[in-house]
Amino acid sequence: MYKILIVEDEPDMRLGLKDNLEFDGYEVDSAGNGKEGYEKITNNNYDLVLMDVMMPEMSGFEVCKQIRKDGIKVPIILLTAKGEEIDKVRGLELGADDYITKPFSLRELLARVKAVLRRAPEHNAQVEKKNSKIQIGLLTIDFSTYIAVSKNKPVQMSHKEFELLHYLWDKRNTVVTRDDLLNKIWGYEESPTTRTVDNFIVRLRQKIEKDPERPHFIITVHGIGYKLIES
Repeated sequence: MYKILIVEDEPDMRLGLKDNLEFDGYEVDSAGNGKEGYEKITNNNYDLVLMDVMMPEMSGFEVCKQIRKDGIKVPIILLTAKGEEIDKVRGLELGADDYITKPFSLRELLARVKAVLRRAPEHNAQVEKKNSKIQIGLLTIDFSTYIAVSKNKPVQMSHKEFELLHYLWDKRNTVVTRDDLLNKIWGYEESPTTRTVDNFIVRLRQKIEKDPERPHFIITVHGIGYKLIES
């Protein structure tokens, strides 16, 4: 699950963005001014920052400039009521990845968020590497090395099993459809069926769950797909 920081001094705007991003499946943190935003960015790992330009304490431009000086590569989308070309250019020159002018539609914002996240593999890989060793039920998994261990013993898993579990982990606590899993893990060109997904889920449960017949971590959402519950 991607983690996004909203840095916005207008409470209604901040809350509205937070609610909509969470509804779209993101984990969201927020800050009410530039200084607070800067401190949160330097002390946490975020996949994306949505940041207003005109703020007290530190402007969005100042925060952007400082974190790039600090070597922090988190993707940034600047939000502002200003629409002049020179402001857009300044933001991009200071290290912002995109720029959206208020007022904007929610659909446009979400599209830009997804586009920037797709374009940031280097940063996302760095964050993932720091947090690659995780615990899911009986398994301790390191997605950066494709190693799985249970009770201090290595567990054999296929590449597809790792990919499937990794995707479920990224989308943890949200429902993922079988069609989405087929598209993301197998690709429709391989012509698998939803039964393929179900069979792989059975295998994963046998390695993760204490009682695979009564799963606690990978839950079936009948008629839709699956949900991985974070332990």
